[in-house]
Amino acid sequence: MTELSWNQSIAHFLKEAASAAPTPGGGSVSALAAALGAAMTSMTANLSQGEKFAQFREQMTQVISSMERLSTHCEELMAADIQSFEQYMTALRLPKETDEEKRYRTHSLQTAVIAAIEVPMRLLEVCRDGLSQAYNIVEISNKNVISDLGIGAILFEAAAQSALLTIDINLASLKDLDVKQSYEAKTAVLLREIGQIKEQTLLTVRSRIAN
Repeated sequence: MTELSWNQSIAHFLKEAASAAPTPGGGSVSALAAALGAAMTSMTANLSQGEKFAQFREQMTQVISSMERLSTHCEELMAADIQSFEQYMTALRLPKETDEEKRYRTHSLQTAVIAAIEVPMRLLEVCRDGLSQAYNIVEISNKNVISDLGIGAILFEAAAQSALLTIDINLASLKDLDVKQSYEAKTAVLLREIGQIKEQTLLTVRSRIAN
């Protein structure tokens, strides 16, 4: 399996993502999309500085700091996504000759499935938090780069929708129905919040572009 790190080039990441190798997969791409959303949001805040925006300096500084933390979190989640896939593949290769081996393999697979769900669940929270920060400055950001803030919002939602598909495919393998329903309920709430914040942000972005 090819080692992949956040510090490698975009060209290398795209080459690996397009290859037959299982990683980076959808989870890693989702984390990268969210990091791009954070970058666009941070850029907007960085370009909303100076005397004209003096009264908003504290808010912009807070957003920049928040985006740095979220970007770091995305990096960690990309690594965690790859690790959870490796954990699942290791469990899949466990022997299943005896009843005891079958039980251990089943337990290991379910543990790996939960790990593979938890990673994109955390990414949904990152996207929700990133969108909230973008919305907080959409009325006061530099109008000349307001489209970039909108792009950031779109990327956060795209990352969330992508993460949801990773969650869904793993939920299909989860045998504990109570745990499954709990995850489904949590994702529904997060996706609803994400969708609402994104729409509110884009409405303001488009309004400011038009005016």
